[in-house]
Amino acid sequence: MHLRAEQPADRAAIHAVVTAAFGRVDEADLVDRLREEGSGVVSLVSLDADAAVTGHVLLSRMDAPFRALGLAPLSVLPARQRSGIGSQLVRAALQYSKDLGWEAVFVLGDPQYYGRFGFNAEHASGFSSPYAGPHLMIHALTGSLPVSAGSIAYARPFASLG
Repeated sequence: MHLRAEQPADRAAIHAVVTAAFGRVDEADLVDRLREEGSGVVSLVSLDADAAVTGHVLLSRMDAPFRALGLAPLSVLPARQRSGIGSQLVRAALQYSKDLGWEAVFVLGDPQYYGRFGFNAEHASGFSSPYAGPHLMIHALTGSLPVSAGSIAYARPFASLG
């Protein structure tokens, strides 16, 4: 498996992977809208030995009291799930974000899965959001957060998800 930044020629394959991973087109359309409006910052793909896209992760800009990104969606072809592709994509995306100078990444997801990458729901509990709760987590890329409370908002296209 090989990881690299998304390229324009990958877009149809990314759409297909995200649709297959979620069993519906909504999240794939979200990726397209985030890309179109310029909110996507980190977009990585995993490739198999034949250079076919097997997974994708997108991190997009958030409104927050510090430089923060939102991780969503993370997608792996169903036949390739539970093989480590998602974990490698998350780790690479976090490192890439840190290297670009971002301070934190929020995610809305399974605490057991994302907790192993350093995401923490307790540290996110001071932030107000329509998504606030036990599944909203944050990972401080710089070791600690500049502030522990405030209002956050995902990029506008997230509001269209049902």
